[in-house]
Amino acid sequence: MPVPIPRQRVIPAAESGQAQTVSHGGGPSAAPAPHGETTKPKETTVEKDNNRTTGHQSAPSGPLTLLLIEDDPAGSPIVPRLLDSAGKPIRVRTARNLTEAERLLTDDVHCILLDLALPAPGRSGAGSAGSAGSAGSAGSGSGAGDHDELAVLKHVLRLAPRHAVLALTASGDAERGAEAVRVGAQDYLFRDELDGRLLSRAIRYAVERKRSDTAERRLAEGRLRAQENRRLERGLLPTPLLDGSTLSFAARYRPGRSRTLLGGDFYDAVRTPDGTVHAMIGDVCGHGPDEAALGVELRIAWRALTLAGLCGDDLLNTLQQVLEHERTNDEIFATLCTVDISPDGRRAGLCLAGHPSPLVITPGRPARLLPYDNNGPALGLLPGARWPRTQVELGSRWSLMLYTDGLIEGRIGAEGERLGQDGMVDMVRRQLGEGLRGEELLRAAVNEVRALNGGELTDDVAVVMLEREP
Repeated sequence: MPVPIPRQRVIPAAESGQAQTVSHGGGPSAAPAPHGETTKPKETTVEKDNNRTTGHQSAPSGPLTLLLIEDDPAGSPIVPRLLDSAGKPIRVRTARNLTEAERLLTDDVHCILLDLALPAPGRSGAGSAGSAGSAGSAGSGSGAGDHDELAVLKHVLRLAPRHAVLALTASGDAERGAEAVRVGAQDYLFRDELDGRLLSRAIRYAVERKRSDTAERRLAEGRLRAQENRRLERGLLPTPLLDGSTLSFAARYRPGRSRTLLGGDFYDAVRTPDGTVHAMIGDVCGHGPDEAALGVELRIAWRALTLAGLCGDDLLNTLQQVLEHERTNDEIFATLCTVDISPDGRRAGLCLAGHPSPLVITPGRPARLLPYDNNGPALGLLPGARWPRTQVELGSRWSLMLYTDGLIEGRIGAEGERLGQDGMVDMVRRQLGEGLRGEELLRAAVNEVRALNGGELTDDVAVVMLEREP
């Protein structure tokens, strides 16, 4: 004899603010039960207030709701008492078929209990004939039956990908239940072992497991996206082309955005066939991914134009055209500093487009800033602007440090004033006195600026060091 299946358990709309639901048992309703149960046949749910439904992904603030999908024309004579972890009654809705289940599947449903003996979607006999042998033949194990019952489950999983699902199968058919879990159900239950306490516990477990699985999947997806982004950003970071040059090169880069490798600052260095070494550093205003993408475009354009033979004003004018075509709005601009070092390494040409002047270190003299009297406007501000090129004598031994304003705009002191260029020069002079050079000097400079700021810098920081040692 079939073991009773739970019927619809109802809380009136006036009490719950959710749905007015009736069961599918036979006979007209008598006087209302304490919880408002009725026994009208095949009456469906009528939603009273869609704005008060509770999302199933977050922890439910009200009673749990179970959607029972089963086909039992004789009706279920017993309604087990279902309680959630707080002792509140679990509401039950009943659907006789998948069409009705789709109509009752609202956001306030937390769990679905599916009878695997239901006919597969599209098969005939979906009414009483399809379920006449549900208890007796569900565990027959025939190939067609297995396929049809799993097809029902797969259909429900596609219909409700965010809901917890419990599979109901015949006694002793653990293999089918395990297969249902492999397909996507949170758990399976045997029909003749079902009681209110077991079902209540299974519902709570399924809801929490679904929530945990969803959170774990989203975390894994986020990690994969982060790994892909890091691989992409790492590929977009520059690799200087200085083969054949006697100059040494070092760089430090620290984006202002958290959990990223790339910001709006950019730099590069290349050696052209005539032996000239070209280096640049720049900064796109802003700190988002669009600014980072624009910085990469400007860096690649600079490299291509430099290798094509452009420099100075012609190069910057063309870069401004690239910026104007690629920026997302007219308010975006970029600062830039370019240097071209002669093949003998003793002289350099300097162009500044709204960018801080480099710092030069030579023997017998304290570190100092290169001239910035001919500083032109940032790229993207003035159409037809000019950027004069300043000739600088470097000598036989020198170090040249290019940097973005993230290095000098960090806060210092109790009043939060900026470090500024003068503060940076003093800091570098002291670090040089401590014997720091090259990459060690850059690392110490960035770390000290961060420490003076009292934590992470909000702006991107890029620092480049070119050195000539005879």
